[in-house]
Amino acid sequence: MITTTRRSLSKTLALAAAAAALGAPTLAAADTPDILGTWRLVSYVVEVQQTGEIMPVMGAKPSGGVVFTPNGRVFFMLTADGRKPGKTDAEKAALLDTIVSYTGRAEIKGDQWTTHVEAAWNPQWVGTAQTRNFKVDGDKLQVTTPWRVMPNWADKGMTRSLITFERQK
Repeated sequence: MITTTRRSLSKTLALAAAAAALGAPTLAAADTPDILGTWRLVSYVVEVQQTGEIMPVMGAKPSGGVVFTPNGRVFFMLTADGRKPGKTDAEKAALLDTIVSYTGRAEIKGDQWTTHVEAAWNPQWVGTAQTRNFKVDGDKLQVTTPWRVMPNWADKGMTRSLITFERQK
């Protein structure tokens, strides 16, 4: 199972790289100079629309990052603090609630980016367009998602993510 999953992900990433090499649209550096590059996750919390509660759904020290390439790709991955390898089927299944990861073609317009998702931790997202608001302030990237029901914590209803990244040099 793991070998098949890795092989599928490898094929997907190889196809994405090939598509980019064969003329996928590129991001104009003059239009998006601040967001291009590699960013390390600093903080990740979720706000619950109904109550205003702010939840550290991935723990106090989640890890991950986002990469924006000049050829119009985005690679996004967040993982919860303290993840442990799953041994049983139930433990392995529960790991899906401690990760958010997707990749695809990125469109950046003003203070928003939209990822046209080609591969994701949750198959529901494949084929969707995920739009995020962002602000770059020096070496900090602040990201806000729109209000939505997130698969990882659907029981909370409408939520939005508030994410801070730091530029990697």
